Order: sequence, then C-alpha cells, then structure tokens
Amino acid sequence: MSSMDIQEIMASLPHRFPFLLIDRVLELNVEEGSVVVRKNVTANEPQFTGHFPGVPVMPGVLIVEAMAQACAMLAFARMGGERDPEKLFYFASIDNARFKRV
Repeated sequence: MSSMDIQEIMASLPHRFPFLLIDRVLELNVEEGSVVVRKNVTANEPQFTGHFPGVPVMPGVLIVEAMAQACAMLAFARMGGERDPEKLFYFASIDNARFKRV
C-alpha cells in the first residue's frame, strides 16, 4: 500500500482546479485493486453557491467525477505509475449509480 500527496496526484492527472477533485491518496493497493482518497471540501467552494444556498450539498456528478479520478490513480499504478502526456483517459459512462442519502 502506498500514499500520494497533491504533487504526485497532479503529476498523474491532467485535471486542475476546480476540477481536480482528489487531494490525497491515502491507500493504493494494486494487488487488491483498491484505492482510498481524500477530497477536502469547504463550504465556500463554487458549487455550493447554487447547490443549495444555505444547505451545501456536494453535487452527485462531482462525487462520481472524484471516484473516476481515484480509479484513474489506480489504473496508472497498474500501468507502472507513469502517465503518457500525449494520451488522455476519458470517463465515458457509469451504470446504475444512485445516491440514497445526502
């Protein structure tokens, strides 16, 4: 298992603020195919001014994007840890995603 700081994440992912949605990789286990990441969320982030004023809720689409970025970190680790700057991975689809609680 390994961890990564924001500099290592930014070396792997092309995303930048405001769409870099993971701040730290806490655990990365290639053998088990698992990754645990952290996103530090503050109430003054731009998505909360309209979703929903006075009751900030992280939009589900951003949660799913953060999950996709976490999976990309695992995929890069499985491929040897180096991202080819000439290639981009795109999040194409997700099946049966549902949010049951806030």
